[in-house]
Amino acid sequence: MRVIAGSARSVPLLSREGQDTRPTSDRVKEAMFNILQFELEGRRVLDLFGGSGQLAIEALSRGAAHAVIVDQSKESIAVIRQNLEKTRLQAQAELVCSDYMDYLNCCRTRFDLIFLDPPYREKFLENALKRISEIDILTTNGIILCERPVEKSLPDSYTGFRSSRAYRYGKTGITLYRAGNSV
Repeated sequence: MRVIAGSARSVPLLSREGQDTRPTSDRVKEAMFNILQFELEGRRVLDLFGGSGQLAIEALSRGAAHAVIVDQSKESIAVIRQNLEKTRLQAQAELVCSDYMDYLNCCRTRFDLIFLDPPYREKFLENALKRISEIDILTTNGIILCERPVEKSLPDSYTGFRSSRAYRYGKTGITLYRAGNSV
């Protein structure tokens, strides 16, 4: 696992040992950032299920202004901190050790880009999307990028944002939501 492009290009990233995290493959990450390539510069990013921090770090490396990285595991936060130091991006990032729903319930910040890459086996993705729609933290031109197993379907719209496109990469699905009217 490494940073693919930008100021921290080719820097290898650490990840936690064990089955608690599922890092995004380089192939899927590259596809995600090809989708976002013209929509990163100067953006505020939320990585709600941080893991190793690789999605937020890739966004920062490619020009995002600031990232908030949330993970409930102290071990994951320690790995993310090390990855930020290795990439020299720690000044642009805020780490939050919290459950995703607790963070959302307290969140008053608006974001241009939100990454949702939770553990697949739970309903975290659906719950996070629903809560984000209720608290209105996505900016007017904001984007939510969700990583999911291909067999998991998601609603076409929520209050404040709607599905713009879905992609498939092997067993991984990516759903892109954009701010705007919902059905």
